[in-house]
Amino acid sequence: MKLMKLSHMFALAALCLFAGTASAHTGEHTASGFASGLAHPLQGLDHLLAMIAVGLWAAQQGGRALWAVPATFVGATLLGGGLAGLGWGLPQVETAIALSVLVLGLLIATRRQRGTTAGMLLAAGFALFHGYAHGLEMPQAASPVGYALGFVLATLCLHGMGIAGSLIGRRATQLAGAGIAVSVLALILSV
Repeated sequence: MKLMKLSHMFALAALCLFAGTASAHTGEHTASGFASGLAHPLQGLDHLLAMIAVGLWAAQQGGRALWAVPATFVGATLLGGGLAGLGWGLPQVETAIALSVLVLGLLIATRRQRGTTAGMLLAAGFALFHGYAHGLEMPQAASPVGYALGFVLATLCLHGMGIAGSLIGRRATQLAGAGIAVSVLALILSV
């Protein structure tokens, strides 16, 4: 029974990731913005790993953190995107993004428990930089609202994949966290 529920959750998460490909009104300003926003978190390994890691870590924390940490991440992502849209600058964006993936991977691998508020603050700090990068990379012709809706949906689906992935067990989740941390170190060292 649990295996069946897990497979349904993974199937639903996978379908969420491809929802933008069924756009019937290609070329429309909002639709192209939505599709661009939906695709953006999936195009960079650092963003992809961070979004999944937030879900894994929130699931490890349990309780209120299960929904509060991902929700905070999404809200702060929108704030960061808004800052980019307004032309504000954030220092060391790529460094902060890489650091966020490394820290989240290590938190998962070591099963570090934080209070919900501390987890939300950490997620918000990291998400601000991820959102800023999303905002900077928005195509000029895209609708900002459509783009934001797209990257929020992709982010939520990736968080959901992390939460669903945590159901494979404590050891496997810790190994996933270690893999996330090692992956980002490999990305950093390859530059």
